[in-house]
Amino acid sequence: MAAVELPALYIDNVALVVATSRPLLINRDPAPEELDVPLDTAVGLELVDPGPDGIDRSATRVWVDGVLAFEGGAAEEVKPPFAGALAGATQTADTLRVVLHPLLPFASEADVSVRVVSRTSSEAHAIDETYSFHIEDRTAPRLVGALATGPRAVRLSFDEPVLLPTGANLLLVPRGTPAVSVAVTSTSMEGEVLTLGLDMEMTPDVLYEVRAVGVTDRYGNAVLGPYDRALFSGFRPARPPSRRFDLWQMLPKHNRRDDLTGDLFRFIACLQEVADLLLADIDRWPDIFDLERAPEPFVDLILQDLGNPFSFELDLLAKRRLASLLVEMYHQKGTAKGIRNAVRFFLGIELQAIAPFASDTLTLGESELGIDWVLGPSDRFARYAFNIEVGRILTPTERKQLRAIVEYLKPAHTHFVDLVEPLPPILPDHWELGLSDLGETTDLH
Repeated sequence: MAAVELPALYIDNVALVVATSRPLLINRDPAPEELDVPLDTAVGLELVDPGPDGIDRSATRVWVDGVLAFEGGAAEEVKPPFAGALAGATQTADTLRVVLHPLLPFASEADVSVRVVSRTSSEAHAIDETYSFHIEDRTAPRLVGALATGPRAVRLSFDEPVLLPTGANLLLVPRGTPAVSVAVTSTSMEGEVLTLGLDMEMTPDVLYEVRAVGVTDRYGNAVLGPYDRALFSGFRPARPPSRRFDLWQMLPKHNRRDDLTGDLFRFIACLQEVADLLLADIDRWPDIFDLERAPEPFVDLILQDLGNPFSFELDLLAKRRLASLLVEMYHQKGTAKGIRNAVRFFLGIELQAIAPFASDTLTLGESELGIDWVLGPSDRFARYAFNIEVGRILTPTERKQLRAIVEYLKPAHTHFVDLVEPLPPILPDHWELGLSDLGETTDLH
């Protein structure tokens, strides 16, 4: 017996399988449902009879993708399309091993099905089983289209998800004149879509060609020509339908007639591009001061211009809401309604009451002056002081923010004294053996 030394061998699991049928199809390579199988793989399998009969070789047939690949007992058991160097069949007392080696590699990303039909020598037991495996991806991705989505943005669409390995390059070349040359400064990928950011605005309506050099799919297949390039038109910003700002048409007719070489037309076309871009910038001006569309830095400037007195940390949506309500807050400054609305806006808390600081409720026929009721405050501070009552216990941050809101919105001559919160629940006392008395120092809950 020859001894074979392996570099490393790990056995993850050993399971005892009790055969309930005969014969058995085992040791399939590639395994059923195996992924990323090489294109030039050989297909191996074994038929085993766990009983006393053995495998009937002459009754064994194997089909690969519906093509007969092995016919036991025939003059050529392994059929020519699968009779590669590794092909063959060997049989022992209870086992028949078949190896099929295709002369042509499998197709990239193909699902290969293998059907095995056989029986035992006694013809008492038979098998007809089909399994499949998936071939690796060796198909290069394709650039199927490009579209300018903004003055400095281009979207590329591929037929499968792609990657940008080290050394990949994306080139944009104008195919018309006059046109500015642009370069890619940023990229972002999302599945089959690759978005490019450019260093400057493209010339509107001029044809550009983009080339994807070195772009690969997840399996390392690089984009190949002619599917590595695509054409698209430079982005044309939206403009009012009624606008007419054609510099060439603004020139006197005799200047246009005298332009026999077309040089003047091309020069004016260069100026036309600059004019169109300036007009597009003017059209986008409302996006800066519109509360619904302005970028966050401009929303901050709008709040600063409105004199925002609150220094709380807010997200962009809350900043937009505050900018739209800040003038109304100024109108309600100095009123209980303004305080309630501001607290609700910033903290989402409904105030229970804004109560005088030093006064008791007078109940006719019951209250006694000087005993359970006081006739108003006795000094100027108490006369204009008040408390605020809330319905839950606040966090330290909420307390700080609520006090800042109230201090700003209250009337200038008044004084905010106390923030009244509910008392925390009283926990039952514990018992101490030998010391606690039921009904006196402890309660039975």
